[in-house]
Amino acid sequence: MCAARQQKHSANCARTHRATRPLPYMSPLSRRAATLVAALTALVCQSAAAQSTQAISPTTSSAARPAGALPRPSVAFIAEPGRAEASRTSMPIELDGKLDEAAWTTARYVTGLTQREPSEGSPASDSTRVTFVYDNQALYIGARMHSSNPQHIRPLVARRDKEGSAEQLVLSFDTFGDRRTAYTFSVTSGGVRVDYYHGSDFENSRDYTFDPVWEVRTTVDAQGWTAEMRIPFSQLRFSAADEQIWGVNIVRLVPEKNESDYWMLVKRNETGWSSRMGQLTGIRGVKARQRLEVLPYVASDTRAKSTVNTANPYDYRQRSEMRAGADVKIGLGPNATLEATINPDFGQVEADPAVVNLSAFEVFFQERRPFFTEGTQLLNARGNFYSRRIGAPPPLNPGGSYADVPHNTTILGAAKVSGRLPSKLSFAGLTALSAQENARVFDVTQQTETTAEVAPRTLYGIGVVQQEFGKDGSTAYAMFTGVERNLQDGSLAERVLSQRAYSGLADTRLRWAGGKYDVSAFVGFSHIAGDSLAMLAQQRSSRRFFQRPDAGYVRVDSGLTSMNGYFAGINHSKMSGSWLWDIDFSAESPGYEINDAGRLGGTDDLGQSSNLRYRQTQRGAYFHNWDVGVSQYAGWNFGGVNTYSGFELYSNQTLKNFIRTWVEAGIQLPAISDDLTRGGPMMRTYGGQSINAGISSRGGARTSWSLSAGTSASGDGGNSLGVDGAVTLRPGTRLELSITPSVSHNENARQYVSTRSGGTAATFGSRYIFAHVDQMQYSMRLRLNFALTPNLTFETYAEPFAASGRYHEYGELGARMDKDLRTYGTQGTTISAPDSTGARVVTDGAARFTLGNNDFNLRSFRSNAVMRWEWRPGCTLFVVWQQDRSAQRTRGLTVKPGALWDALSADGTQVLALKASYWLPLSFR
Repeated sequence: MCAARQQKHSANCARTHRATRPLPYMSPLSRRAATLVAALTALVCQSAAAQSTQAISPTTSSAARPAGALPRPSVAFIAEPGRAEASRTSMPIELDGKLDEAAWTTARYVTGLTQREPSEGSPASDSTRVTFVYDNQALYIGARMHSSNPQHIRPLVARRDKEGSAEQLVLSFDTFGDRRTAYTFSVTSGGVRVDYYHGSDFENSRDYTFDPVWEVRTTVDAQGWTAEMRIPFSQLRFSAADEQIWGVNIVRLVPEKNESDYWMLVKRNETGWSSRMGQLTGIRGVKARQRLEVLPYVASDTRAKSTVNTANPYDYRQRSEMRAGADVKIGLGPNATLEATINPDFGQVEADPAVVNLSAFEVFFQERRPFFTEGTQLLNARGNFYSRRIGAPPPLNPGGSYADVPHNTTILGAAKVSGRLPSKLSFAGLTALSAQENARVFDVTQQTETTAEVAPRTLYGIGVVQQEFGKDGSTAYAMFTGVERNLQDGSLAERVLSQRAYSGLADTRLRWAGGKYDVSAFVGFSHIAGDSLAMLAQQRSSRRFFQRPDAGYVRVDSGLTSMNGYFAGINHSKMSGSWLWDIDFSAESPGYEINDAGRLGGTDDLGQSSNLRYRQTQRGAYFHNWDVGVSQYAGWNFGGVNTYSGFELYSNQTLKNFIRTWVEAGIQLPAISDDLTRGGPMMRTYGGQSINAGISSRGGARTSWSLSAGTSASGDGGNSLGVDGAVTLRPGTRLELSITPSVSHNENARQYVSTRSGGTAATFGSRYIFAHVDQMQYSMRLRLNFALTPNLTFETYAEPFAASGRYHEYGELGARMDKDLRTYGTQGTTISAPDSTGARVVTDGAARFTLGNNDFNLRSFRSNAVMRWEWRPGCTLFVVWQQDRSAQRTRGLTVKPGALWDALSADGTQVLALKASYWLPLSFR
């Protein structure tokens, strides 16, 4: 490191140390977090200084030969279009972003990229030259990206898989030559690694959970920038042939010019990715090694609460724990990989966003745990597998005055296998075992402590096979899932949970005309079994409501000990060209149930939808491209009742300056709801209208932004208005700040409240009570990311959230199939003003009953600050500071924007965690 650069680096470290001095009025845990971060920052700054010769170099001295200059005296190019050739080398290559090794001199380069954006079919505005060399262990890629305006190249530094707005070189490999799947490795001008897996023949079918261990270095100079990449063969799957023939494509993205250049051009109105690649030849004599990778970890955390309930013996102000575990990855020949985890830890995973759910249905969140996202793309078909069922919060309520319930069930171990055979048969499987969880329960009255089961020991298993056939990549797919629980006779778990649950799915997709058209058909089944009380709960759940008094085609069977169902559908699509369409039909039988391992909102549905879209991909007088479309949807239950239907008209536009806009308008027709009364009789619903629109900056903007708004209105008096925005600022090459505010106001005139006895014969002897609820919600998601190097990053996520709901205009369903409510205070009924608790008293003739206070006024603040340091390939240190705060304020008041800051002072829990993992790669013949 030169003296000037060393001095600058030291100054940066000093500024970082000063920034981490404890602030006044910090909690003990906050001080501890700040002290630990300061110490680690000093350590990593010293490490970064020591390793700076291997880091990216944003500038180069003009006195020296430009780093990465093309090999002299000449450069050999491959003249044959669509073919690249890799050269074997025995000479060492030092990854420093400079193409000055002898191996690059004898290699043959490919060039001649073609624009897809902005001028499709035109030559790239700047030349790009790429070559491939290899030895027994790895594939090396050398690339020179020339630039006519090198001063505009911004070597933005960010963490892995953060593409940002920097220039980017993308290399995608179809290592099996199956014209369907591909591995993509990409690098930005700032040296940021981006990698993903294409599980199907679509460029935008990207699985970013593919995280192989590979290396790259880049250098920016007066000619543009250069890159050197090293991809170990152990991180790829490929055939056992002596000579490898891979598909390959090369893409260069230049956000400053809104330009994307392709070696093998895939036009805007075409589909396909792997099927349109060129060929990479020349790799010979490379044998896949038996791969063994071990990733042990140790972790500890301290949990602190701002306030405690002294009457609760399990409410601790501070609690600490340590744990250890390991992940193991074993290569099963060249085509398959087995991965296992023992006592997995996910302490670095970002928290879920806050939501207010007033519906009868479950809210599903994105899976963020690495083991359950990496390499599981084949398992995620039509909702049959929802990995967050594994290790979920315990499902049973232990009762008692106070209970010490674990936050999540413990995953004792899990394993998964995936691979693809030369016969184009892909397969994947996953199994996991979660522990029985018990909670300590304290009874205040008896002053006794007992133990209660809150989760039984559970075994999960999922298996998938997919066979590809035909020249256009048609597929046949089969999936099976199974869940087995260890339930004790007479236990609460036996009365609430199914003992076993199985599901299966068969799916086939036929493609023709180069993937331009396809048709798919699928059929699935489900089977659950257990105690009659558990099956009774399933029949009465919000997913099916078999107890509906006017449903003649289903009924509750209290003696049932198993339940079966099916799911089926057919689809036809046109996916390329100017005119596109999609037609779908599907059926979910009333008894269909996959929620033990999968994801299902509701059943008893016969659905149909269609979509027709016209797109113009050629640049015109006003637009760079645009499309317009219309869609239609409708659904019926198995009793033949139309439960929903509507139409939508939409359009998307990209202006000539690459600002994007969109607009959509919808009409929902009057229908009949079979779930609005939540187990009661059917009820007619009004139709409604909606309109939504948005605008966003061009994709390559240094400061990006977006704004969207939508409104809707219903014939029953309900309406909604929502506005969402986002802005991302990149003031330098290492810092990024994004702010995503959101505000919404929703009035639901048919919000279900409760069901009571004492109704008339017109409603089958029950009262189905509703109210008009005014709901207001504000949220502000903030992210602040700082990257010292691509392997050393600091990321902060914070979300203050505030929501309120005010219930008024109570009423009840007057008769089956009514559209309007019998509002309390009219038609011989009275309703009192709310008392000091917010309760109201209703009279209806001789009947008198009380409605509780349903209003809410909530605050929430969730944050996650993570320091991630990949101090050597595959070896990572995490320092995590999490906060989870929440509070209930005065009910009946409408929340204001200032409540977002009120959330910061709410009571809650802070967690300081430290996790270190070490990658041990082993290989053998």
